[in-house]
Amino acid sequence: MNSKYLRNFSFGLIVIGYIYYIYRYIIATSFLIGGTTYYVLFDDAMISMRYAYNLAHGLGPVWNAGEHVEGFTNPLWVGIMALVHLLPIGLNQTSLVIQIIGASFLTLNLFLVKKITEHFTNDLFVMLAAVALTAFYAPLNSYGLLGMEVSLLVLMLTAVIWLILKNGNRFSISIYILLALSTFVRFDMAVPYLVIFAVLFITQKENRKQHMIWGLGLLILSLGGQTLARYLYYGALLPNTYYLKVEGWPLTLRLLRGLYALIHFAYYSNWALILLPFTLFLFRRDWKVTLLALILTGQIAYSVYVGGDAWENHGGANRYIVIAMPVFFITFSWAVAELLKKAVNQFITNKFEIKVYGILWRAVFVVLFVFSILNFNALIGEWKSIERWNFARRPDYVAGSDRNLQVALSIENVTTPGASVAVIGAGTIPYLLPDRYAIDILGKADPYIAHQNVRTPMSIVDVPSMRPGHMKWDYAYTFGELKPDVIVSIWEGTNAEAAPYLEKDYVYAVIGEGIKVYLLKDSPNIHWDKVVIK
Repeated sequence: MNSKYLRNFSFGLIVIGYIYYIYRYIIATSFLIGGTTYYVLFDDAMISMRYAYNLAHGLGPVWNAGEHVEGFTNPLWVGIMALVHLLPIGLNQTSLVIQIIGASFLTLNLFLVKKITEHFTNDLFVMLAAVALTAFYAPLNSYGLLGMEVSLLVLMLTAVIWLILKNGNRFSISIYILLALSTFVRFDMAVPYLVIFAVLFITQKENRKQHMIWGLGLLILSLGGQTLARYLYYGALLPNTYYLKVEGWPLTLRLLRGLYALIHFAYYSNWALILLPFTLFLFRRDWKVTLLALILTGQIAYSVYVGGDAWENHGGANRYIVIAMPVFFITFSWAVAELLKKAVNQFITNKFEIKVYGILWRAVFVVLFVFSILNFNALIGEWKSIERWNFARRPDYVAGSDRNLQVALSIENVTTPGASVAVIGAGTIPYLLPDRYAIDILGKADPYIAHQNVRTPMSIVDVPSMRPGHMKWDYAYTFGELKPDVIVSIWEGTNAEAAPYLEKDYVYAVIGEGIKVYLLKDSPNIHWDKVVIK
């Protein structure tokens, strides 16, 4: 069995195992209700799905018909979702197609991880470890298999890295074309774009003119084109979610919140293991290793700048850092091998010991790999995370999707088309009710809320409780003025603030098994004979 055959066979086994894992994951995140199987994505992905649904049905990329508000930051991903909505399938199955697309991107990414690793080292164990750690990293699968654009972004980023390594010091316009396209998937891909541009511009002196013309030119063209299109269609220079997450939040507190999120991630991922890839500079110092380190560092810095993400309490890498995690796992596996070999070499005195110590360090490597894959997937230091990872429990985020699905079906049963529904989770419920008018309490698709000041307590001691994109609301406006027919829920800790409006205009009612919502008194859009007033 030659080494090339062994490498491909071993890699193939991991890929086959990962495909089976994907199958198990999709089954575990589906729901059987009334004889119908429903597939539901991460709630933020379902926001994009509502935009995609309306786009595919001729209403344009809007959340509510006629309202031009950009409550998404992933236009190309929304476009892909819109194409899915042209298929002759029901809303209960569209998310399955998106999951299959995401699974395909994540699987293709493993081939690139293999190539990148093999560019730096021929060690079989290092390659297999890098691929396996990437394939079975819970946050990457949670985001990628539950419909976030993460699956495409991670593939595009590793593809760019492979193109750079393959071309060496030769200039390749395809690198910048792919990077420019990635900014259409998500606007903030400008961060790795600038990191890569800077490294190539500095290291490839003979190609600096081409990097300036094509690198900066395509970046300006892609970002400028999107901004112009956004202004012409939505009347704003930046997505509504930017104003929601950044305006009214002091920079100092935002940075502190971002640092807190980073410390939280590093602490539960084990500080020593997180810092381990940077030891590669002890063994190799060239622009290629520097490129990998800066791409990872750039995503970490950006995460800190924007204040982290809203779901840090789930543990693991957030949406900004996770797209660079394949880079981390490649350098991590490589660094572990180099450190072990360095340690072993201190004791070798003859050829016999070379074989003995070679077996020894590989055995230690395998032990460290097993420890590491468990460590990185014990997301908040709990064994429950491992049980979700291996399907002993339902995967992360599924409980919320189950609840939202049940609520959506119940609301459909007790309301008429055209009824207005106010939600905290702006994805699943509005998507499954396309003929109802949706109201976003937290402002992702509401510019009035997005431009307000943050309502949560703003001090250093409150940093851990801050959640980007979930800190603005105005019940006087949402409940007092808009008066939705249905209020699914209110934001946590705001009962006293909401009470005057709920007590005056609403009744608390049961609309399904275990489903309680607030209904507008005497609303003609409610089937009152189907509800039970509490």
